[in-house]
Amino acid sequence: MPRALLGLALSGAAALPADAQRFQTVPFEVGEHMTYDVRFGAIKVGNGRLTVVGIDTIRGIPAWHVRFGVRGGTFFYKVDDTYESWMDRRNLNSLRYVQDTEQGSRERQRRFEMFPEQSIFHEVHKDNRVWESVPNPLDDGSFMFFVRTVPLVVGETYDFNRYFKPDRNPVRIRVLRKERIKVPAGTFDAIVLQPIIKTSGIFSEGGQAEIWLSDDEKRIMLQMKSRLSFGSLNLYLRTYRYTAPDTTAVPPAGDDR
Repeated sequence: MPRALLGLALSGAAALPADAQRFQTVPFEVGEHMTYDVRFGAIKVGNGRLTVVGIDTIRGIPAWHVRFGVRGGTFFYKVDDTYESWMDRRNLNSLRYVQDTEQGSRERQRRFEMFPEQSIFHEVHKDNRVWESVPNPLDDGSFMFFVRTVPLVVGETYDFNRYFKPDRNPVRIRVLRKERIKVPAGTFDAIVLQPIIKTSGIFSEGGQAEIWLSDDEKRIMLQMKSRLSFGSLNLYLRTYRYTAPDTTAVPPAGDDR
């Protein structure tokens, strides 16, 4: 249920002193970019992309800006989805989550603002209320990066009460096995996970999704498979590149709202 007025949440979001900004060590960096073949069963239906876009400032907090997108479809049904997350560099808490989806004839845009220090969130343009969240929130996109920082052990199951909508918790990560796989980008040693979130998407409890991460220090997503009600939706890594940011350029002003 609503807990406070949005104005109170905004007033509590002040810039942090420099000595308080101790950033978490992560296996990714600005300029990381991956592309994927998207297949529906055996048929290629589109392309995916996963990018560490940059470092922005959200309400005075330095934040990773990451983006995941899928574009494609069939003659009868088109998909053009983009999901963007902004994560606090100190602890990977979600600060903002944006969905811009076009699926068939339906278009939808949603933007969520999270306030971890108060355990609340707000869906922009939907209403004037804020809702209870959790102390260390994560959204769908930021979970994909957070799991890369977890010391994964085969046979273990990890439960995280960090999804920003409390009734969707816990998010469960099962570490299934290790194996060597071949994707368009090459042959890799991989560690296989089964993520489960209480949603209706590809990570739903009935979706039986599996993710293959590279079994090295970078934990790059190599492959993803999900069995849905209408068939199997799979992603396979086609390219991976890292482009170092231009440190001589004038940094962007960021989004300090």
